[in-house]
Amino acid sequence: MRNRRELITLLGGAAAGWPLAAHAQQAANETPMPTIGFLGPGSAAGFVPLVEGFRQGLGATGFVEGRTIAVEYRWADNQLDRLRALAGELVAQRVALIVTGSATAAALAAKAATSTIPIVFAVGADPVKFGLVASMNRPGGNITGVSFLANTLLAKQLQLLRGLSAGSGVVGLLVNPDNPNAASDSGMAQAAAASLRLKLHVVHAVAERDFDAAFDDLRRAQATAGLVFPDALFIDARGPLAELAARHKLPVLYPDRSFVEAGGLMSYGSSRPDGYRQAGVYAGRILRGEKPGDLPVIQASKFELVINLKASNALGFDLPPMRSLSPTR
Repeated sequence: MRNRRELITLLGGAAAGWPLAAHAQQAANETPMPTIGFLGPGSAAGFVPLVEGFRQGLGATGFVEGRTIAVEYRWADNQLDRLRALAGELVAQRVALIVTGSATAAALAAKAATSTIPIVFAVGADPVKFGLVASMNRPGGNITGVSFLANTLLAKQLQLLRGLSAGSGVVGLLVNPDNPNAASDSGMAQAAAASLRLKLHVVHAVAERDFDAAFDDLRRAQATAGLVFPDALFIDARGPLAELAARHKLPVLYPDRSFVEAGGLMSYGSSRPDGYRQAGVYAGRILRGEKPGDLPVIQASKFELVINLKASNALGFDLPPMRSLSPTR
């Protein structure tokens, strides 16, 4: 009888252990969910439409955030000096891939942090000029991505503004001097303005608190139109920028439609959500085994002119006929 009781106890213990053993074996057989890092120069709130475009691109390659892939977000909140430390955090976590958003500084920080983890960037600048890639067609190394070609649009944007800049012919240019592209792009804008017989008045802002002083400076310079350079700070603060332009009754051209959707007058530029979608596709392809150095840098091909008629009416501003505003591509 004693032996029988011991036998029953033994079987009971074995039965209790079976589910645990089966679960452990199942876990061992499952492929771990990959984790990618997203290094953003601005804020999470300001980048919502861009991150959504990125998720759509991941989805096109079969990756769904929270189900088949995890994303670790790091936001610099427009403090660009934080980007290197944030990139280092992602590298320390051994993420499978790093995506950098809307700032050359973010892409440079990621590249400085790792030469082995794949990187997919989304930048407005020339990535060859800033040493991110060896060439557009054969990036080489561990990095590739999307370029919005923002600086190549300056002449066309100023051409649009020439039709809006009556009187003094002064166009204000809002620039974040901390942006690595600021000096070179400002020089290109000055040359383009001179060819169009426009006077360019450059004002700087490194934080939202600088906006009031910048617009006051434009008023003193008698600017009759304005152009906002692409920058994560300005993307984040597109609503306040639109409000200030309306208060100063200054027609302003912005780099993409998100500014117009926030109340701005007009924009001309590439579709950034579409660019982030393409970055998401590249991220998915790399996770599935392709090498970033073999994937050509995608150059923006979709450009759009967007006009906010409500803002135009509120400014008491009559836009010229559309035909004279449409630049050639």
